[in-house]
Amino acid sequence: MEQLKESAAFKGPKGPLVLVIMDGVGLGKYPEGDMVLAATTPHLDWLRENAVFTQLRAHGTAVGLPSDADMGNSEVGHNAIGAGRVFDQGACLVNEAIESRSLYEGEIWQKLIENCLSNGSTLHFIGLLSDGNVHSHIDHLEALLKETKAAGIHDARVHVLLDGRDVPSTSALEYVDRLEAALAELNADGSLNFAIASGGGRMQITMDRYEANWDMVSRGWQTHVRGEGELFASARAAIETLRERNPDVLDQDLPPFVIAADGEPVGPIVENDSVIFFNFRGDRAIEISRAFEEDDFDCFARGPRLNVEYAGMMQYDGDALIPKQYLVAPPPIDRTMGEYLVNSGVRQLAISETQKYGHVTYFFNGNRSGKFDDEQEEYIEIRSDVVPFEERPAMKGAEITDRVVKAIREEDFRFIRLNYPNGDMVGHTGVLQAVEIGVEPVDLCLGRIIRAVEAAEGILIVSADHGNSDDMYERDKAGNIVVDEKTGRIRTKTSHSLNPVPAIVYDPTGRAGVRLSAHQNPGISSLAATCIKLLGFEPPGDYDPSIVDVG
Repeated sequence: MEQLKESAAFKGPKGPLVLVIMDGVGLGKYPEGDMVLAATTPHLDWLRENAVFTQLRAHGTAVGLPSDADMGNSEVGHNAIGAGRVFDQGACLVNEAIESRSLYEGEIWQKLIENCLSNGSTLHFIGLLSDGNVHSHIDHLEALLKETKAAGIHDARVHVLLDGRDVPSTSALEYVDRLEAALAELNADGSLNFAIASGGGRMQITMDRYEANWDMVSRGWQTHVRGEGELFASARAAIETLRERNPDVLDQDLPPFVIAADGEPVGPIVENDSVIFFNFRGDRAIEISRAFEEDDFDCFARGPRLNVEYAGMMQYDGDALIPKQYLVAPPPIDRTMGEYLVNSGVRQLAISETQKYGHVTYFFNGNRSGKFDDEQEEYIEIRSDVVPFEERPAMKGAEITDRVVKAIREEDFRFIRLNYPNGDMVGHTGVLQAVEIGVEPVDLCLGRIIRAVEAAEGILIVSADHGNSDDMYERDKAGNIVVDEKTGRIRTKTSHSLNPVPAIVYDPTGRAGVRLSAHQNPGISSLAATCIKLLGFEPPGDYDPSIVDVG
C-alpha cells in the first residue's frame, strides 16, 4: 500500500492532531427532549463560536445503510470515519443476498438445511427481534423462516432478543405479535412445528460485547441452549407478566424466559441441530458465536461443545474468523485512514473504554482486528464498570482524558483518536437526568483536552458517530411528542436519532489557515480526509472530500 503524499499547502501542526468522537452527541431538531442542549456545555459552546464549525450527516445512505429512514450506529459510523468512504453495510448486503437468492444458494445455508434434513433435527434462529436495522431486521428473519419451510424442514425455533433500544423502548409485543402471526401462517397446513422457544432483553442475555459482561452470554446460553429459566406459555405471556412485576422495565432489560408446553421447554438447542444467529452487526454477536464454536471455551461454564452446525448472518470478525460459517460476506473495507497513516510514518494512539474500545480500533480500521504496525500504533482500553449506565453516567471519561492529556504533553503521537461513550450508552437508558448528567463530563473532559492541545500547539477535531442524547422524546410522524396513555407521562426514546452531528476544527495557533471547504452536505466519512489534510498530507483521490481547506 502506498504512502500518502505530503501537502505543499500545510506541513502539519507542531503538536498532535486529536480527534474526539463524542458518541451519541448530535445536533437536535427539537429543544424538548434534547439533553445535549439541556446540559451545561461551556467548552462545546465556546468551540462552536470560536472554531470552524459545520454539521455532518451520520445516518442512512451517508453511512452505507439502505435508506435515510435508517438511523446511524456506532459500527457503521466508525467504519465511515475510518475508511473515508461509504461502503454498503450489513443491512444492505443481507437485503441483496435475500433478494437475489444468493444466500439460499450458498454453501453454508445448504449445509445447515441438509444437516436438519438428514438428522430430522431442528433449525434454530437467535437474534434481535425488531426492525431497528442496526443489528438485525425482522424482515430478514421472516424471509429465512419462509425459505426454511420451502426447504422441507419440519421443526424450527426462534429465540428472540427483545430490543427497546434501536426502536421504541416498550415496543416488544408489536414484534412478537408480528412474528407469532408469521409462524401461524407457516404452520397453517399442520405439517410444520415452527415456534418461539425462548427470549429476554438484549441487555440481559446473549448480546454482550467486548467481553464486558460474560454473565450476559452465560444467561443466554442457559436460556436458549439448556432451556433453563422461568417457564411461560408464550412470549406474549412472558412479557406481560414480567412487565406487571416491574412496570418501569424497558424491553432491553426484560429478564430471560423459556417457552414451555406441558411443563417442558419447547425448543432447547440439542445435538445435531442447526443454529443461525441472524444479527448482521458484529460487536454483540462475537461472544455467543465463540460459545458455539470453540472447543476449549472457558469464559463461562458452557460444558463440552455442542455438535451443531452454527452460522452467523455475517462473519463478525474477519481476522479471528468468528464465526467460521456465515451466510453473507461482510463489506470489503480497505485502505483505511489508519493504514495509510501507518505506512506514512504517523504514530497513532487509539483509546476508549471497553464499551467503545472496539469502535476506535476494530471498526475504525475497517473491521480488522489488531494493529497495522506494533511500532507505529498504541491501543488503550480503559475497562468499563459493569453497572447500569444510568447509575454511572460519567462513565470513564476522566480516565480516558488522563491518558490522552499525558500523551499530548509527552508528544509521543502525531494522531490521537478517542471515543467518549456517554452520550450513546447513557442515552440508551432513557433516564433523562442521567443522560443530561452524562453529557456534562464529556464537555468537562473536552475542556482539559482543549488546554492540552493549545499548550502543545496541536489541532483538535470534535465530532460524533451518530446522534442519541439529542433526541430523547418519542414523537409521531408529525413531530408531536407522544404521551403514554396509561401513565400520562412523555414516552422517552432510547434509540439513536436521525440528526446530524457537529464537526469542529480548532487550530489554536492559526497556522493551518483552516476554513470550511466548498464540499456540500458532507457525511462523517469526510472526517478521514480532514484528518489527513490537517496532518500535512494529501488525501487519497477516492476519499470523500475534506470539510476544510488549509494554507
